[in-house]
Amino acid sequence: MVPLTDLWLAIVISAVLVFVASSVIHMVLKYHQSEYNKLPDEAKLLDAMRAAGVSRGTYAFPRAANYKDMSSPEMIEKYNQGPVGMMTVTHSGPPAMGKYLVQWFIYCLVIGVFAAYLAGRTLSPGEDYLQVFRVTGTAAFLGYVGAIAQDAIWTGKSWSATIKSTFDGLVYGLLTAGVFGWLWPQ
Repeated sequence: MVPLTDLWLAIVISAVLVFVASSVIHMVLKYHQSEYNKLPDEAKLLDAMRAAGVSRGTYAFPRAANYKDMSSPEMIEKYNQGPVGMMTVTHSGPPAMGKYLVQWFIYCLVIGVFAAYLAGRTLSPGEDYLQVFRVTGTAAFLGYVGAIAQDAIWTGKSWSATIKSTFDGLVYGLLTAGVFGWLWPQ
């Protein structure tokens, strides 16, 4: 067993590497840019949403009052007419990139802590690099992508976007695994 305190450097370095890798993926490679579509007649739709009082939150449309009403003829007609979807509305104003990046880094640290905890409880000091790599890489991969497919299944996120994000998570998991394998206590 390896105490979590012995793994703090691996946790921090893996979080930094994942943070840098995600920056490269999103700012240099830019393969995620095609995941979001621009609304048709955006200005008109945004004006209508403001007039309707749409505020921060997650919305489903059309939205039935309860499960029983979902099968009513009126709701079936609304579903058939479309559009049908889900929409997340965030706060007004420019994106708070500083806040988002801090939250992302903290999330990377949390993934590292859980990978360290699992490995520290299942592996011994001096463990083989590949064994440390397998355990921490699997834990980190699951942390980064464990719930991504749910958005494709339940909210209509495209499977191509899901596959891209899963690939990102694989890269993040491999980076985390490499750092833990390298810095594993002897």
